[in-house]
Amino acid sequence: MALTVLMMLLSVTLVFAQAPAAQTQEDYKEVINKRAAKIVAALHSTDSVFNKKVTAVVAGQYLSLGRIHDERNAAVKEIKSKGAELTADDKAGIQKLEAKADRKLEKLHKTYLKKLSAHCTPQQIDEIKNGMTYNVLNVTYTAYQDMIPTLTEEQKKQILTWLTEAREKAMDAESSDKKHAWFGKYKGRINNYLSAAGIDMKKEEAAWQQRIKERKAAAKQSK
Repeated sequence: MALTVLMMLLSVTLVFAQAPAAQTQEDYKEVINKRAAKIVAALHSTDSVFNKKVTAVVAGQYLSLGRIHDERNAAVKEIKSKGAELTADDKAGIQKLEAKADRKLEKLHKTYLKKLSAHCTPQQIDEIKNGMTYNVLNVTYTAYQDMIPTLTEEQKKQILTWLTEAREKAMDAESSDKKHAWFGKYKGRINNYLSAAGIDMKKEEAAWQQRIKERKAAAKQSK
């Protein structure tokens, strides 16, 4: 629980959702462009041409993601709008729509990374991925290492691998909540993995919270 709270506090919770009905398409595009520009600005490049091109790629990805999610959500809403209890055919139809959207998202994800690769280094692409997912990967990875100082190199590697998988999924999610949900899902997998290795997660978390309190108290006294 405390780890989840820390993730939420240290990450910037921006809303990535489709354009509201009351919002014009131009206003929506402006919001997306500003968001993309902020992500690219974190690369600290002084090359204005590079910044412009990469911002366009990131903004284009957000718009494409929005269209896929909007299309699926509208179709699902139409099925659910009947008012009656969903039939087996209705449920099958919804599953088919979701599977179709997932295939589109997977294809779009690969195309997006290819576009970024044409302009960016692997490290810059990594930074863009973190920007699109509120840096939750780094926040969570740091938190686990701080919470459990005795983690082995193998355990650290596995944690990072799963958090990286979560980030890839979260990049394509339609909202801040759903982005965080992907990390939450993988955090559960990590906790189970560590528990199976004999680590008492409740005990480690309680001790970690105590250390955090002590650090804050020490920092306050030093002022």
